[in-house]
Amino acid sequence: MQFLDQAKVYVRAGDGGNGCVSFRREKFVEFGGPNGGDGGKGGDVIVECVANLNTLLDYRYKQHFKAKKGGNGMGQNRTGAKGTDVILNVPPGTQIFDEDGEILIADLTTPGERIVLLKGGNGGFGNAHFKSATNQAPRRANPGQPGEEKQIWLRLKLIADAGIIGLPNAGKSTFLAAVSAAKPKIADYPFTTLHPNLGVVRIDGFDFVLADIPGLIEGAHEGAGIGDRFLGHVERTAVLLHLVDATLDDPAEAYETVRGEVEAYGAGLEDKPEIVALSKADAVPKDELKKKARALKKAAGKAVLIVSAASGEGVPETLRALATDIKKLRGSTKTKTVRAAGWQP
Repeated sequence: MQFLDQAKVYVRAGDGGNGCVSFRREKFVEFGGPNGGDGGKGGDVIVECVANLNTLLDYRYKQHFKAKKGGNGMGQNRTGAKGTDVILNVPPGTQIFDEDGEILIADLTTPGERIVLLKGGNGGFGNAHFKSATNQAPRRANPGQPGEEKQIWLRLKLIADAGIIGLPNAGKSTFLAAVSAAKPKIADYPFTTLHPNLGVVRIDGFDFVLADIPGLIEGAHEGAGIGDRFLGHVERTAVLLHLVDATLDDPAEAYETVRGEVEAYGAGLEDKPEIVALSKADAVPKDELKKKARALKKAAGKAVLIVSAASGEGVPETLRALATDIKKLRGSTKTKTVRAAGWQP
């Protein structure tokens, strides 16, 4: 399936219907008076977060959305019908930005959330509204008000419990394919992965969602290799799994390169728990592997796991470490929610 995580869209709410100029006409009623109805309200533009969506691909093929105009007023004081709303369905994790791409309008993270982005114009008054003691037969009615319009940016940041980061060709997609039912493209050249992939992982009866993002290169936080957009997909995760290729001459340097990009990007990524693992352990002799693991441990300042997605070595231990950190975050979030709901000063 194709993936799209950013789209620019033009939206316009419906215009209000026009008011009606009408007079009561009945047999034996010589002076019936005005009875023109009001115009109907224009349709709104609504953005709704729905489940079972994980891409903005629909907005590649259609970028203009217009709500319907309200119905015009009619005689016998009949109000025009309200214009039909236009609803934009987006996946969880979608952010809505103003045209400049800087001002955040809304962040939709839970299925069922919706926001009225633009309101339709009000309908115009019919001539019945303008009747007075001095003007009992007004021939005036208001036109409907125009609906609001604007251009917006939709940006998707995937919602996952854990995210895999690392240089290109570090074995991220291979690891995801080994621990979940996800089927990312796997090959022995850099940038095989061109868009994020999600997989559901189970370990010891505990399920969590793991995200694999394309490899990061130097300057990613500034947009090199559109790395800033890739890093955005792991902003919402509880923990990061940093895979470092054991076949590299200097794994410590590779770690520091990616870690520097994470810290330069900011957005709280630098403070997330990080599990460091030396991947492709099956492709390196044991003595050399131990030497590289020691160097990587010194550079990272924390314990280093040894992993091989091909042989399964270290995979359960890595998943358990991820699950432990995810459980801690879920538990702390739950505790805060309960306290806020039942807190007594």
